[in-house]
Amino acid sequence: MIKMPAQSFQNPILAGYYPDPSICKAGEDYYIVNSSFAYYPGLPLFHSKDLLNWKQIGYAMNRPEQLNLDGAGVSRGLFAPSISYHNGTFYIVCTEVSKLGNFVITAKDPKGPWTNPVKLPQVNGIDPSLFFDDNGKTYIVFNSIPPNNVSMHDGHRTIRMFEFDPVNLKVIGEEKLLINGGTDMAKKPVWIEGPHFIKKDGWYYLICAEGGTGYNHSEVVFRSKSPEGPFVSYEKNPILTQRQLDPKRKYPITTAGHADFVEGKDGKWWGIFLACRAYGDDYYNTGRETFMAPVVWKNGWPEFDLGGDEVKYSYPINAKIDKKREAFNGNYHFKDEFDQSSLNVRYQFLRTVRNEWYSLKNKPGSLSLQLQSETASGRGNPSFISFHQPHLKGYAATALNFTPASENEKAGILLFQNEKVHYYLCKSIKEGKEVVELYKADSLVKSIPLNIQAGKEIYFKIEAKTDEYAFYYATQKDKWNVLMDHADAKYLSTKSAGGFVGCVYAMYATSNGKPSASQAHYDWFEIKNNDDMYK
Repeated sequence: MIKMPAQSFQNPILAGYYPDPSICKAGEDYYIVNSSFAYYPGLPLFHSKDLLNWKQIGYAMNRPEQLNLDGAGVSRGLFAPSISYHNGTFYIVCTEVSKLGNFVITAKDPKGPWTNPVKLPQVNGIDPSLFFDDNGKTYIVFNSIPPNNVSMHDGHRTIRMFEFDPVNLKVIGEEKLLINGGTDMAKKPVWIEGPHFIKKDGWYYLICAEGGTGYNHSEVVFRSKSPEGPFVSYEKNPILTQRQLDPKRKYPITTAGHADFVEGKDGKWWGIFLACRAYGDDYYNTGRETFMAPVVWKNGWPEFDLGGDEVKYSYPINAKIDKKREAFNGNYHFKDEFDQSSLNVRYQFLRTVRNEWYSLKNKPGSLSLQLQSETASGRGNPSFISFHQPHLKGYAATALNFTPASENEKAGILLFQNEKVHYYLCKSIKEGKEVVELYKADSLVKSIPLNIQAGKEIYFKIEAKTDEYAFYYATQKDKWNVLMDHADAKYLSTKSAGGFVGCVYAMYATSNGKPSASQAHYDWFEIKNNDDMYK
């Protein structure tokens, strides 16, 4: 029998802002869940049969009664979920940092519906994760406060655990302290977090992130013969980091950590983790993305098998690419003609949607947005439908039919990092005449008169060029005019803007604090990736 050559997958496996990945296996299927912060619906879910072809199947929190994000800052909301499967039930534990705290939700089918959240008030911290032992016991492990809540140094945290009742969804007994500080307290380790249990060959392994979710991020491992410890740190820790590498290397991948492990059907192990595709001095606009790499076991310890020190953009895998799939990585092309009865699952809103301000029926073949007084600079739910920026180089474009009734009314395409950091390319009117405008946050950068027939479409395009953006408009398809070139991309980077999210492109319409009866109609929306590392 001839062994066929393996296919390769491209990293990141989920391009654009998909951070804090957790994975589980259920029979022949694999599922990933990611953090979503203040975007709604919350907790995107992905399914694969082979770890190569991933499909988004929905969100775990897609009903207002499940998830109240009202007033939450963009980098608040849902942090670091963990997904598990046991005896026919799927479990997600997570932290909603603004209102709900730690909670658990369950489903028989990962496509949903998922239950309303059950609070876990005894779990004091973030990053909870469930572990179902083979002896019938279940545990919840999490990041928490230092002993007696007294920090020995900045970033001093602990990993703690309760036994857990998976039927009544509550903790049992006393809290146990598993890890104090991290791998080596003499080195003042910071931000031990993101814990996951694995049991193999009679050992309990505890994998955790350490170093903070920035440039010094890493993954470390401990083991014990008992889930209650004592846990010993692996002498070769960290098992994953990129902090030691030359920052000037070509196409750097940085910030690697927050991993979760899964065993493939062929017995090979894999680790999924967050990392960033950086440019310049560790700037990145695509946020923290989901990567994957092989894991090997050596002398009873797991190690990432990166094929050298650097996380690679491709690894071989024993599977075949489904050419009909909707891609989430590489230089893919996405175009939505809005000819379906429901919105594509990839789009997200900003905070919980409680009113029907968008429609695919008002003007068939278009996405219609009702202008609302809410703006992207506020803490409400504006008329804003977003798609994660998946590329360093590439573009987002759209066709818009919109007749503004007053100068406060605007519709177009938004390049958004947070409430205070964004660019907005839009159509409006000034002194009775239609104009194209570009805003940087709430400041008008450029405005030009628009010579276009009433009722005619206008086209907008934002091009990413690694450390710059260019903004275009057209009154005839594909005949682009440059409104502004060489706009600073670092302004939109996590390093400059702060927070935990990446940039999104959004179809966005607003009446800026005033009531409005106007609608904006988007005929199509398109994303085209053109990253050098995939050419």
